[in-house]
Amino acid sequence: MQTYDISEKGLRGLNSTLQAQRDATNQTSWQVVNPKGSHAIAVGLDAPIEVTVKGSTGYYCAGMNQQATIKVEGSVGPGAAENMMSGTVVIEGDASQYAGATGHGGLLVIKGNASSRCGISMKGIDIVVHGNIGHMSAFMAQAGNLVVCGDAGDALGDSLYEARLFVRGSVKSLGADCVEKEMRPEHIEILKDLLERAGADAKPEEFKRYGSARKLYNFDVDNTAAY
Repeated sequence: MQTYDISEKGLRGLNSTLQAQRDATNQTSWQVVNPKGSHAIAVGLDAPIEVTVKGSTGYYCAGMNQQATIKVEGSVGPGAAENMMSGTVVIEGDASQYAGATGHGGLLVIKGNASSRCGISMKGIDIVVHGNIGHMSAFMAQAGNLVVCGDAGDALGDSLYEARLFVRGSVKSLGADCVEKEMRPEHIEILKDLLERAGADAKPEEFKRYGSARKLYNFDVDNTAAY
């Protein structure tokens, strides 16, 4: 295992080193120590490596990730796993606002709670939150799955498109054009797989599914008040 001490070598050197790794690298396991809340740790990675951050981070941790598996043994600031393309990001603690924003693929696991706007404009990413999520989560979500084992705040799924939202607990309110939908067998299978991959012990049958009512896809003057 390779160990990188941010307090000694600096953040710029960390990201340059990790970004230089390629598919054929033999340096596949990395440990990052003394993060001390630094911003933009382990961003832009594009190799099948494993990175463990020993402590909490600032904003945009693991942004633009491809292929890598990144684990944070702490909490993260705003924008964790933003614009993620593939790979896996696991947050052992809590996540601040807009975690997984605009994510195109991969799996983001938050073992604590997520703040507001979790999964905003998600475009194919899978997000599993073991705890609760804040208001305006999955706003304008286009594709992918958001799984919440706890409760959801106000305006869940406001103006979403075809993303699937699964919530086990209560939903404070639904956003514009978001409605509860039937949980069919194929959704149970999707949810079962995601829960297993995320290490969550919840049962798929305990969740409700939410999605788009598809009334705001095209502008209609009769729906003006909903926009």
